[in-house]
Formats: sequence, C-alpha cells, structure tokens
Amino acid sequence: MRRSPLTRQLMVTTLPLAILALTCGGTAMAEPTLGRNMSAFGLAGGIETPTAEVLPEGTLAGTVTKNQHDQRNNLTFQVTPRLTTVLRYARVDGINDHNNLGYIRDRSFDLRFSVVDQEGWRPAIAIGLQDFLGTGVYSGEYIVATRDITPAIRASVGLGWGVLAGRPRVIDSRDLGGTVSASEWFSGGARPFASVSWQVNDQLSLIAEYSNDRYETRYSGGTTRDIDFEPNRLNFGASYRVGRNYELGLYSIGGETLSAQFTVALNPRAAAFPSGLEKAPAPVRPRPNPAADREAWSAEWAQDPTAQPAIQKALGDALAKEGQILESMALTATRAEVRIRNTRYLQQSQAIGRTARLMTRALPATVETLVITSSADGLPTSSLTVRRSDVERLENTEVGQIAQAIDLSDAVPRPAGLVPTEGVFPRFRWRVGPYFDLGIFDPAEPLRYEVGAEARASYELLPGLVASGAIRQRAFGNMSQRGPGIPREDDICEEIGRCGRGEHFTPEEYLSNPDFESYRGIPRVRSDTRMYRGATSPVIPELTLAWFAKPSQDIYSRVTVGLLERAYGGVSAEVLWKPVNSQLAFGVEVNRVRKRDFDGLFDFRDYEVTTGHVSAYYELRQGFTAQLDVGQYLAGDVGATVRLTREFENGWRVGAYATKTDISAEDFGEGSFDKGISLSIPVSWAAGTPTRERAGSTIRSLSRDGGARLEVQDRLYDKVRDSHSVKLQQGWGAFWR
Repeated sequence: MRRSPLTRQLMVTTLPLAILALTCGGTAMAEPTLGRNMSAFGLAGGIETPTAEVLPEGTLAGTVTKNQHDQRNNLTFQVTPRLTTVLRYARVDGINDHNNLGYIRDRSFDLRFSVVDQEGWRPAIAIGLQDFLGTGVYSGEYIVATRDITPAIRASVGLGWGVLAGRPRVIDSRDLGGTVSASEWFSGGARPFASVSWQVNDQLSLIAEYSNDRYETRYSGGTTRDIDFEPNRLNFGASYRVGRNYELGLYSIGGETLSAQFTVALNPRAAAFPSGLEKAPAPVRPRPNPAADREAWSAEWAQDPTAQPAIQKALGDALAKEGQILESMALTATRAEVRIRNTRYLQQSQAIGRTARLMTRALPATVETLVITSSADGLPTSSLTVRRSDVERLENTEVGQIAQAIDLSDAVPRPAGLVPTEGVFPRFRWRVGPYFDLGIFDPAEPLRYEVGAEARASYELLPGLVASGAIRQRAFGNMSQRGPGIPREDDICEEIGRCGRGEHFTPEEYLSNPDFESYRGIPRVRSDTRMYRGATSPVIPELTLAWFAKPSQDIYSRVTVGLLERAYGGVSAEVLWKPVNSQLAFGVEVNRVRKRDFDGLFDFRDYEVTTGHVSAYYELRQGFTAQLDVGQYLAGDVGATVRLTREFENGWRVGAYATKTDISAEDFGEGSFDKGISLSIPVSWAAGTPTRERAGSTIRSLSRDGGARLEVQDRLYDKVRDSHSVKLQQGWGAFWR
C-alpha cells in the first residue's frame, strides 16, 4: 500500500521531535535488549539488517566491514539508553564520481531510537533513519521488533524503506550532501526483513537473515553501480567475541561474496582500572579531647607571627605530594581558607577531599571551619566550606553524608587576610615529546597523519598571567602542503589549465594570485588549512600571553594576545557569567585577528577580521551540556552554532555540533553546512594513574569557510565549571578516594 503524502509528511515532521522529546524525558525503562553482535552498518543488529537491540549506555564503538563491493568504517555512540548514533565513512566500489576512480568515498549519519523495551510477550521496538544526513548511498528507514525466543535464540522482524527495501534512492550528482531529504523518508514502498541469532556460548554467535538490499547505487543522469552478481536474499555468518572489547565476524552475503568485520567497543563505565592506581590518601587526624589536652586547644598560637608561615609551608609541602599547589592561605584561630590548584586528579572532588584530610593533620585544633577554594589558572572558581568536626566524624561513611554537610559558594575574588605561598610564583613548566596529528574522513584521503617532535613551555609570572608557547618539527607523515580546491570558473580554468571537483591548487599556484584567496566573495579562512601543513622547517603553532581575572564574585574574564592558533594571531577577549550553583551560564567573546603566513612563524597575510559570539550554556541531566553560540565567524558570516556534549562520571566527553550561517549551502560547498563530533578521553581512564591529561579530537565533515571559529586555547567555561556544583556532584564519589 502506498503511503499518502499527508501521512508521510506527518511522520517526517513528528519523528525527529518525538525522538528528541523522549530522549530528554528520562522515562522509565524495562531491561534493554543488549546487542550480541554488530552489523555492517555499525549498529547492534544482524549482518546487513537492523534490529531493536542497543549497546550499553555510553558505549563508543568502531566497526570496519570489508567485502568486494565496499568498505564501511563506522563510529557508533550509544548516547542514551534509547538513542544510538552512527557516523560512517565508506568506500563504495563499482561507481564513479567526479574523481573517476572506479569508486566513491561517502560519509553518512544514522539515528536509531528504541521506542519500547522487551517485557513479557512484548518485543523491543525501534525506529531508525539510515544515511539521512549524507548523499544517500545507504539511505533507508525502518521499524523493527526484536524478541528473545529462548535465552540463546533471538529473532527480529521489520519493515524497511529505501536501500532496506531494495529500492535505493537516486543520488543527485549535483547534491552537496549534508542536508536532510525529509520528503523521501518512508517513501518508495516498504519490504520486510528478518534475522535470527543463536548465541552458542559467551564468545560465538551464529546469524542468519533475510535482506532485500540489492547493493545498487544510482546517480542522476544514468550512472549506476556495477556489481558482478545477482545476490539472493539470504545472508549467513558468525561473530566471535575476543575479550571484553573486540569482535570478529565472517559472513556470506547473498550467497556470492564473503564479508569480514572487526569491531572494537569501549565503555567509559568499564575502565581497565576502575578504582585507579593512585596511592591511598592520608587518614583524617582527629583532634584530642579538649579536657585531655587543653594546650592543644589554646588559641595563643594565633598571636604568634611565625605560626602561619610554618603551618602554610607544612601544608603546602603535604599538598604538593598530592599534586596540589597551595597558592595562598588565610588563617585565624577558628577558620582556615586554602586556595588550591589541582594538577593531578581528574575529579576536582578528589582533590578537595584529599585537601580536607591534610588540613585536619596540619592545622591547630582550634581551627573548626575549613574553606577550600579551587583555583584554575589563578581564577578562584568556588569555595567549599565544611566543619572540621564533620570531616572527622564522617570519614568512614558514604559520600552522600559529607555532601550534606558542606556548603558550596562563589569564591570571593580578593578576601582579606589571604597570604600568598612563598616560592610558588613565578612558575615555569616545560616538556619535550612527540606529537601526532591525525585527519580522518577526508573525501580524497581517508587517513592523514603527521608525526614529529614538540617542545612546549609556560611561564606564569603571577596567578592568572601566563605566557605559553610551542615549537614543532615535523618528522614524517602524509599531510603534505596543498592548496584548496580549484573552482569551476572559466578564468581560473584558463589560468591554471584544470578545474572542477577533485582538483586542487598546488602551493605555488595558490600563492601566485591573491584573488585565489577568496571564492564567490567568501575569504578562504579554513579551506586552505592544508597550506599550513607539511612544513619541513620548525613552526610555532601558538605563542601567547593570557590574563585570567575575576572582576566580581560570579564573573570571569580572559584576554589572550599573540599567535592564537596555527592560522591566526591577534587579540581575544572573553567574559563569562557563571554562578557556582547555577546550571545556566552566559558568555561574550570578541576577537580581532589576522591570518598568519603559511610558514608558521611570525609573518602575517593581508586578511584581517573581527569575530565575536554571545554564548549560552545549560547543564542538563545525565551529564549533558547544551551550548548555543550566536555571532560572526571568521569569514565575516553571521549565524549560530548548536552543541550538545555528554560527560560521563569518569571524564569521557562525547559531543556533536552544527553551525548554520548566512552563507548558502551552494556557496558553502560539499556538506552544505559545518558539523562534526568531538571526543575527549581522560588518560587516567586507560592508564589507571591519576592525571588531568586528555586525548581527543574533533571530527568535522570537511574544512570549509562557512561557520569557522577561531581556535583559542583555555576558553573559560570548561575551566570554570570543573569546580562548580553540577560537575562536583557528578564526580562526588571520589571525595574520600
């Protein structure tokens, strides 16, 4: 039965809203149906067909599937218990595009939403959009139900549209991709698919499925994908789990070809060293009974001018062994405030907890009120106040009890009586080591890399005033210097002798004519990024002087001058309003920058621009943070960026963003608008030893000129929120650790 246009339009317009509302709603769930193996599309499923299974919440998985027709590289994230996302980069053989290579490289994005979970006789049900934000090579939609027949046998049945129905959508050869073709969703007629899996043991699963995929790809104009067989509708295979994180698969596709698959899955809640390898904290030292030791409870020490320096030095030395810097201290007979900078522990709550323990060991018995103020690059971000008697009483209880005993407030910028710790400032740090730059999902080169040596140093003259920089020397890699793509314009084609999609300026050609540094009136602010790569001589990625300050109790500021990033130098100023107990924050950033020369040293090019944004941040439940930036970007375009990031209790951060400005999709080029995903993994999660170091990257669809922002180091929001209420509460379990 052909679905009416009205019905299809209702599904198209309500489906994304329903997914968003239900995902954020936090509705109660039955036990989810956890996937036993991964499909070729990077989702828990059959072989080529989807199921209603999910992965454990927070799972990040990479799946590579290879057969004679294509290779699919999938990056999967289980955003919530119900919502699964997939970013895919594929090589599809047997069809040509403008590169005329006999294959195409395609990027696509999937969403799957678990509507209900299996309960009683009711199956788990999911609805999905496959390749709905790409060129449409794998475009399809589905509704699928999955149920356990026995503890070992699981069956799935569903209806699919598009590729899943054997009716691939025609790809417009002029399509730039990156837009949602909602009018095609659930159109073209549906066909059923089904799969059965048998879990032989904890490692081995056997799968059989019925699939309608014909492995066809069609471009407008008559170009079609050429495969050398007519597949039947049955696929068979086996998957084998190796340890906790790896899976191998071997499948027969259509009775004609074999497919091999490898999966690695990581879950932030299942670290290699869940409890960490750090040494045990110092025990709390209870004070003696006042009646038994009257001298210890005497306040006469407070009149001794030598008392505070001695106490401050002893406490500072003890904190240094815990990776904490005691910046300053205020001390009276009954109250002590310490300002600490955490350089070791990922969770600020752990640094605070260890500081509280050491304060009970270093302070005279008369001091009852303990105030621990967290500092980030000289910015006092929050003050935690607790009674010393509560620390003594609750040391061996669960962390919820000490949480009820503390008071968290905005840190006073310059309180009376605060004494700086001798010998802390100026502070010089340096390191020399390797660097590794990685670029993936480029349409022409799927993997780009550069390896070399880097020397990095910082000099903090006084709290908040930091000079820092780095110098790099490339050793090897395939990130060679290259100009941007050559536009299909008659005068340029005639001057260069070639043009069109897939053709790029050589560095010499790009530098020969200043007119090449813009296209259709849009300056090339990021599309010539490759001109900054491949240098054989040393380069300076950044060299800056930054001043961090706190003008009032809940307002923070930053001014940074110098070589701000690899491509731009100038001045960047930022102000952030963020009360310590507020989920909401607002910020303003203004930058005046000039484009750096391609040699990576101190020269500049002619392009100069002012950029600025007004930003709003809101901390949602379950570790989600939403961010909206509105303003002017590097190319002078005006628009907005929406970003959603989830941070797990152990520090994993996974996010996605999209930017749309007044540059049209046609002028933007392939991808239509700027979008991408970000991943940041704490090194301590893998190593077990405490450190604040992170490894991460942002994967963009393409480096285009629309919606491009300045990449400034040490923006304020993440620096400040680390010790504010929501983040502290999220990691509060580490307080006594």
